[in-house]
Amino acid sequence: MTTNSNSNNGFTTTVIHADRRSGAEHGAIHKPIHTSTEYAYADSRELAAVFQGKPGYTYARQGTPTTAALENQITQMEGGIGTLTFATGMAALTATFFTLLRQGDHLIASQYVFGNTNSLLGTLAGLGVQVTMVDATDVENVKAAWRPETRMVFVETIANPGTQIADLRAIGQWCTDKKLVYVVDSTLSTPWLCRGIDVYASLAVNSLSKYIGGHGNAVGGAVTNTGLYDWSAYAAIAQPYRKGPSNTWGLYQIKKKGLRDMGGTLSADAAHRIAIGAETLALRMERACSNAMALATYLSGHPKVSKVRYPGLSSHEQHQRADELFQHRFGSLMGVELIDGIDVFDFLNRLRVLILATHLGDTRTLVLPVAHTIYYEMGAERRAQMGIADSQLRISVGIEDIEDLIGDFRQALGD
Repeated sequence: MTTNSNSNNGFTTTVIHADRRSGAEHGAIHKPIHTSTEYAYADSRELAAVFQGKPGYTYARQGTPTTAALENQITQMEGGIGTLTFATGMAALTATFFTLLRQGDHLIASQYVFGNTNSLLGTLAGLGVQVTMVDATDVENVKAAWRPETRMVFVETIANPGTQIADLRAIGQWCTDKKLVYVVDSTLSTPWLCRGIDVYASLAVNSLSKYIGGHGNAVGGAVTNTGLYDWSAYAAIAQPYRKGPSNTWGLYQIKKKGLRDMGGTLSADAAHRIAIGAETLALRMERACSNAMALATYLSGHPKVSKVRYPGLSSHEQHQRADELFQHRFGSLMGVELIDGIDVFDFLNRLRVLILATHLGDTRTLVLPVAHTIYYEMGAERRAQMGIADSQLRISVGIEDIEDLIGDFRQALGD
């Protein structure tokens, strides 16, 4: 859990030099991989002080110098005041919900959420947390779901796989007025396109396995505290964690309960891999977003494609909002539906450059049939509510040469 250095440098310069400027050992450019499980102290009073909240290391389950270096990177990307890393993005979400919500609390969530997140919300409901799912592309739907016991609002910046864009700033302003915790999952936009703090989020969650790591070689997740929320009136914060500035209490409780108690710890090796990948986030995102815009434009005009859902297209329902929020880039994920009569599986089997695989945010372009794979367990009724057709493909566009991506679609569509 680290603090922002308030660097005045640009995004990539700040990330690249984060380790060196925070004092990596022996003049190293990158923070070394610390594999020690335990950390010893010469002074027993200092050991006790670290257990009681002083910055430091006690046991690797709660963090290591290697995970702290990655947390420093993410904090600076998000413009926040502290970050915690976890073994996966789902571990980060689980820790956030399970440590900050109690039985009887009410959570308002977007109905357009990742399939595993939808399953997690169902688990929460089974444990006594009231969950209401709404169309968060309009803040009025969120407002209408409010109850006296509402404690938190959760949305994704760009929905997976339908690419709906929540009314992020309006929801954030309303949550601020209502003193609600506002959690945004920024995985598909990344802090390069949209920082949680800029839409008034209390906490920003990122799956580090995706764009931030970027190379499909490590899984991880992160929760960043933007510093905007005052936790002093939040009843679920336990007394032992009400220490220091009140805007830090929520993340401190997530650390103690989500890492110490639940054990969803990011390994030092994975943290190092992700930190190296993060250095090229802006470069990869710019190329991937450019490729996605070109591919979406091509496919939207193809006679064998019935629908393309990509925020960069003027036909997208939230195109104007995306243009305002995402600094004139629109991410690299899109949903594509083929016309009736084309067998989705036969089409996919004809692809030669695109990879048939789950995951997103890789350097490689990945594609899979949504309804038959990652959203199969959700059921037809829930898929219909989310606008997921049986013919829908999810395409996570990578950084290949765009001519090769378009050419692969052209041959697979029989042009």
